[in-house]
Amino acid sequence: MKTWLKAHAGKALFLPPILIAAAVLVIAIQAREVAERTPPRETATAVRVVVAPSVAVVPRVLGYGNVQPETVWEAVAEVDGRIVEVHPQLKKGAILPAGAVLLRIDPTKYRLAVSQIRANMGAVEAKLAELAVKATNTRASLAIEERSLALGGKDLERKRSLLATKNISQAAVDQEERDLLAGQQNAQSLRNTLNLIPAERRTLAAELALYKAQLESARLDLARTTLTAPFDCRVAEVKVQRTQYANPGQVLAVIDGIDVSEVSAQVPMDKLMSIIGDAGDAAISPATAMTELPRLLGLTPLVRLRAGAYTVEWPARLARISDTVDPATRTVGVIVAVDDPYRQARPGRRPPLAKNMFVEVELRGRPRPGRVVVPRAALHDGRLLVADNDNRLSIRKVDIAFRQTNFAVVGTGLAAGERVVVSDLIPAVNGMLLAPEVDEDATDALIAEAKGQGSVR
Repeated sequence: MKTWLKAHAGKALFLPPILIAAAVLVIAIQAREVAERTPPRETATAVRVVVAPSVAVVPRVLGYGNVQPETVWEAVAEVDGRIVEVHPQLKKGAILPAGAVLLRIDPTKYRLAVSQIRANMGAVEAKLAELAVKATNTRASLAIEERSLALGGKDLERKRSLLATKNISQAAVDQEERDLLAGQQNAQSLRNTLNLIPAERRTLAAELALYKAQLESARLDLARTTLTAPFDCRVAEVKVQRTQYANPGQVLAVIDGIDVSEVSAQVPMDKLMSIIGDAGDAAISPATAMTELPRLLGLTPLVRLRAGAYTVEWPARLARISDTVDPATRTVGVIVAVDDPYRQARPGRRPPLAKNMFVEVELRGRPRPGRVVVPRAALHDGRLLVADNDNRLSIRKVDIAFRQTNFAVVGTGLAAGERVVVSDLIPAVNGMLLAPEVDEDATDALIAEAKGQGSVR
């Protein structure tokens, strides 16, 4: 008996916990209430949206180029000689006014040449005066000689009458005739002298004209010994010093005009065409092309300098379009001009447009009213994610009229006032439920850029 108890004592200790657990399980099953089943609910995805505005779009495009002066003048020596005077500010970078004497070449020999030619002219003028007196005297002598011939002719006739009556000898008649012939010879000589005077006068007049031309040339050479600034300028280069000898054709200095600066900005051809306004059927005439070009293209340029956080802008005007397209980059040069770039300078605020300064050129086209715009980042392969009136996603295929830096102009496929999703939506399932929230800051930024406010980046 004791042995049986020992054998089954371990089993007796194990059974109570099992029985207790079974009882608890039975009670729990009996007390359990049946769980109420609920249908599945759709979860709305939160997204940021922009209400597509209809605005007057100002199309813009950027180009870049270096500043160059519109006018560059080389001071070239037209006469030879030693440099005797140099402007004290004729140094690289100096600004000089129009009319300032830049250089002076020794004028001594050119002054002597002028004096010599004037002396030669005086001699010719004296000969002309002498010739005029000679002509007067010759005409007077001829008049006397002709009166003498008239008297001699009468004497000859009278003596011939006397010879017929044998009252005078033949020798006397012959002598009178010889005297008459001598007088005629003298008269003819005087006439010949008078006839030669016009030719002599023409010769002297031609000689005088030659001297006058030489005098003008000598005066011009004398004037060329002084080189003056033809306009307000900035010195770009100086190639000669005082006491050096200058030869004709030698470049002595290079100066740049400061009245107008130009920038040849390279602009992609397709972007340029997208901002040029429609001028209708207006034809370009070679006679008026340069004056009519800004009006026909409808472009308003702006030159901008960026240096870190430092940004300065200059209003500009369209000067001309380059005659070639870069075959490598497919860009065309648009030359814009800034008037009075140095007079606009303000120390500490606005620097002058110095040569070779790298700047940005913004070209603005005519405003295009009533255009629907969307953020460019909202486009996905020509499609937009739109929150419809039921706050469900509509994947919309749209036609884009043209693109700008941060926005695109929609041609068809989207109406003004529709809500365009601008946040990342992955996955984007057509018809999915959305919880849209209008991003006011993004909307305001979109409208401001479309209207041409602020700078293009």
